[in-house]
Amino acid sequence: MINNILSQSNASPWWLWLIIIVLIIILLFLIWWWLGRSKAEIPETPVEVPARALEELPLVPDNLEIVEGIGPKIAGLLKDAGITTFKQLAETDVSRLEKILDEANLRIADPASWPEQAGLAAAGKMDELKALQDALKGGRKV
Repeated sequence: MINNILSQSNASPWWLWLIIIVLIIILLFLIWWWLGRSKAEIPETPVEVPARALEELPLVPDNLEIVEGIGPKIAGLLKDAGITTFKQLAETDVSRLEKILDEANLRIADPASWPEQAGLAAAGKMDELKALQDALKGGRKV
């Protein structure tokens, strides 16, 4: 009976249906590929961030213990005082640093060279910082 249906002259041959199905699959694949390709080629437009917004971003703290004369305890005191980066430490007056140390009853440390050391570290001049630290003893100029 199936052979009779397939052999009728008005019925399409089986291989014709197979070709149609393969062509549909190829067409769907090409459409999928084209849509994926066009999305990947869309350039991202850069977003301009106002300078004021950049200034308001939280600062990434630096390891202030790199500065000779600053240990973990003093680094914690400076952090509590809002000094967390080399740039901030370089811009801080020695008198303010002395006041921070006095309030914590740490009179042994000498912050006179800290801003200079921090300035070199902030500028990435690590060789010059090392040379300066070689001339210091416990953070003090000898």
